[in-house]
Amino acid sequence: MPIYEYQCEKCCQCFEILVMCGDDEKICCPECGHTRTKRLMSSSCFIGGSTDKGCSPNAPKGFS
Repeated sequence: MPIYEYQCEKCCQCFEILVMCGDDEKICCPECGHTRTKRLMSSSCFIGGSTDKGCSPNAPKGFS
């Protein structure tokens, strides 16, 4: 179950929420309760892997 970042189209509040499969259409703003939200593109961080750089300040930026 991924955590997605959303923004309310009414109050512009950004928030993160854990989304169950198929529940993407039922998201409402925790600030004002408005149901029109848009999912934002957010960065990811993977700890471990082959380079062991994870989320360190010196880790490469951008998509790979």
